[in-house]
Amino acid sequence: MRLGGTAAYLLDIHDANKIARAIAWAEERNLPVVMIGSGSNIIWRDEGFAGLLLVNKITGYTEHQEDKDCLVTIGAGENWDEMVGRTVASGLTGIEALSLIPGTAGATPVQNVGAYGQEIAQTLVSVEAYDMQTKRFVQIQNADCAFGYRASRFKAQDRGRFFITAVTLRLRRGTPKPPYYPALEEYLLKEHGIAEHSPEAIRNAVIAIRQSKLPDPAEVANNGSFFANPIISVTQLLRLQAAFDEVPHWPHHGDVKISAAWLLERAGFKNFHDPETGMATWPAQPLVFVNEHAHSTAQLLEFRQKVLDTVQQRFDIVLQQEPELLP
Repeated sequence: MRLGGTAAYLLDIHDANKIARAIAWAEERNLPVVMIGSGSNIIWRDEGFAGLLLVNKITGYTEHQEDKDCLVTIGAGENWDEMVGRTVASGLTGIEALSLIPGTAGATPVQNVGAYGQEIAQTLVSVEAYDMQTKRFVQIQNADCAFGYRASRFKAQDRGRFFITAVTLRLRRGTPKPPYYPALEEYLLKEHGIAEHSPEAIRNAVIAIRQSKLPDPAEVANNGSFFANPIISVTQLLRLQAAFDEVPHWPHHGDVKISAAWLLERAGFKNFHDPETGMATWPAQPLVFVNEHAHSTAQLLEFRQKVLDTVQQRFDIVLQQEPELLP
């Protein structure tokens, strides 16, 4: 968002073994420690961070074949989209729908990153991390990550405890299996008549869809989708459907997931430009907040609250923020 204060200290981490030394240095000075990837899903408070900021730049990529499966271990500091491209080039399927998501590989388990019908929880085998409590490296298996929709233990009860250094995924050789996410299926079949559903074809389609809807964070200050799609009860859905002709929704473990973008559009925030805060919503996707001329995180948070209050008053739904507010 190009907002927020500065960090008192910053250190790039290229070697996981340097983490313990860095933490010891900070603890000697009673400084808090935070590790980040590229910061694409982070909002920094205006007061900055009076501690040591570790920037994860740990690289690495290995493949280990197991029958039709392939275990892929990726350094947490690797660019995520580049790693997706590498697996696709190897003929592997499982994460191709997660193409063009900004950030690093190590950030993907934190929010259980998902898009176009795939989630990292579907392929993740384990996470390697430095445990701040026990002061040692640990392997955390998928079942122990407490994955949920855009959620994990790393984002909730153990926020800040683990510094992720590598992720291992179980992918397979072959072609993706339908059914596909509706927007993806429409692009492939209805709009472009693409019958070959290889991992490369899915990746290319996802990239094209995302580029048509979302701004490049390197050029336009944004955090991607600012809110997660709400999970509501069937009863809530029926109330909405009684008031509105069409409510985009999908089944979700007995409940219903509805489109947060639809809520923002109906609440009047499509291509919305707020002169009071300098914030706006992206013309092609209202879920994306962009910084047009805001100069403080306080202004961003003021705009966020305006959207939250309007949606809650109109639909009785409380949206959940996706980007993490630090420290």
